[in-house]
Amino acid sequence: MVNRMRTPAAFSVVAANQSLAPAAPSVAERIRRLQAQAKSLAHEHVKALEDSLADVERLSAEIAAGGEAYPVGVREIARRLAADCEASGNTIKALLGRS
Repeated sequence: MVNRMRTPAAFSVVAANQSLAPAAPSVAERIRRLQAQAKSLAHEHVKALEDSLADVERLSAEIAAGGEAYPVGVREIARRLAADCEASGNTIKALLGRS
Protein backbone atom coordinates (compact mmCIF):
# COMPACT_ATOMS: atom_id res chain seq x y z
CA MET A 1 0.00 0.00 0.00
CA VAL A 2 1.33 3.40 -1.03
CA ASN A 3 1.31 6.05 1.65
CA ARG A 4 0.09 9.24 0.09
CA MET A 5 0.77 12.17 2.30
CA ARG A 6 -1.11 15.33 1.67
CA THR A 7 0.86 18.49 1.80
CA PRO A 8 -0.61 20.89 4.27
CA ALA A 9 -2.47 23.85 2.77
CA ALA A 10 -0.76 27.20 3.09
CA PHE A 11 -2.44 29.29 5.71
CA SER A 12 -1.62 32.76 6.84
CA VAL A 13 -2.49 34.48 10.04
CA VAL A 14 -4.54 37.63 9.60
CA ALA A 15 -5.21 39.99 12.43
CA ALA A 16 -8.84 40.73 13.13
CA ASN A 17 -8.52 44.35 12.04
CA GLN A 18 -6.57 43.51 8.84
CA SER A 19 -8.47 43.33 5.56
CA LEU A 20 -7.78 40.70 2.91
CA ALA A 21 -8.62 43.20 0.16
CA PRO A 22 -5.70 45.04 -1.47
CA ALA A 23 -5.13 48.58 -0.30
CA ALA A 24 -6.97 51.23 -2.28
CA PRO A 25 -4.76 53.50 -4.38
CA SER A 26 -3.84 56.76 -2.73
CA VAL A 27 -5.41 60.01 -3.84
CA ALA A 28 -2.12 61.05 -5.46
CA GLU A 29 -1.99 57.79 -7.46
CA ARG A 30 -5.58 58.27 -8.59
CA ILE A 31 -4.82 61.86 -9.66
CA ARG A 32 -1.77 60.72 -11.67
CA ARG A 33 -3.82 58.02 -13.37
CA LEU A 34 -6.65 60.43 -14.21
CA GLN A 35 -4.20 63.05 -15.51
CA ALA A 36 -2.55 60.46 -17.76
CA GLN A 37 -5.98 59.40 -19.01
CA ALA A 38 -6.99 63.02 -19.70
CA LYS A 39 -3.74 63.66 -21.57
CA SER A 40 -4.29 60.57 -23.72
CA LEU A 41 -7.86 61.60 -24.53
CA ALA A 42 -6.75 65.14 -25.37
CA HIS A 43 -4.11 63.73 -27.74
CA GLU A 44 -6.81 61.64 -29.47
CA HIS A 45 -9.05 64.71 -29.74
CA VAL A 46 -6.29 66.82 -31.31
CA LYS A 47 -5.53 63.96 -33.71
CA ALA A 48 -9.21 63.98 -34.76
CA LEU A 49 -8.93 67.73 -35.40
CA GLU A 50 -5.81 67.14 -37.50
CA ASP A 51 -7.63 64.48 -39.54
CA SER A 52 -10.64 66.76 -40.04
CA LEU A 53 -8.42 69.62 -41.21
CA ALA A 54 -6.86 67.27 -43.76
CA ASP A 55 -10.34 66.38 -45.04
CA VAL A 56 -11.34 70.07 -45.31
CA GLU A 57 -8.04 70.84 -47.06
CA ARG A 58 -8.67 68.09 -49.63
CA LEU A 59 -12.27 69.14 -50.24
CA SER A 60 -11.33 72.82 -50.51
CA ALA A 61 -8.54 72.06 -52.99
CA GLU A 62 -11.00 70.06 -55.12
CA ILE A 63 -13.47 72.96 -55.19
CA ALA A 64 -10.71 75.52 -55.85
CA ALA A 65 -9.61 73.48 -58.88
CA GLY A 66 -13.17 72.72 -59.95
CA GLY A 67 -13.28 75.28 -62.70
CA GLU A 68 -16.32 77.10 -64.01
CA ALA A 69 -18.76 74.71 -62.30
CA TYR A 70 -18.17 76.65 -59.07
CA PRO A 71 -18.74 80.38 -58.57
CA VAL A 72 -15.56 82.47 -58.64
CA GLY A 73 -15.98 83.67 -55.03
CA VAL A 74 -16.45 80.13 -53.75
CA ARG A 75 -13.36 78.91 -55.60
CA GLU A 76 -11.29 81.76 -54.12
CA ILE A 77 -12.50 81.07 -50.57
CA ALA A 78 -11.82 77.35 -51.09
CA ARG A 79 -8.30 78.12 -52.34
CA ARG A 80 -7.52 80.23 -49.25
CA LEU A 81 -9.15 77.70 -46.94
CA ALA A 82 -7.05 74.87 -48.40
CA ALA A 83 -3.87 76.87 -47.75
CA ASP A 84 -4.98 77.77 -44.21
CA CYS A 85 -5.87 74.16 -43.40
CA GLU A 86 -2.52 72.94 -44.69
CA ALA A 87 -0.62 75.48 -42.58
CA SER A 88 -2.71 74.78 -39.48
CA GLY A 89 -2.39 71.01 -39.94
CA ASN A 90 1.39 71.28 -40.23
CA THR A 91 1.52 73.42 -37.08
CA ILE A 92 -0.58 70.90 -35.16
CA LYS A 93 1.65 68.03 -36.35
CA ALA A 94 4.72 69.94 -35.15
CA LEU A 95 3.13 70.67 -31.77
CA LEU A 96 2.05 67.06 -31.30
CA GLY A 97 5.58 65.95 -32.14
CA ARG A 98 6.92 67.98 -29.23
CA SER A 99 4.58 66.57 -26.60
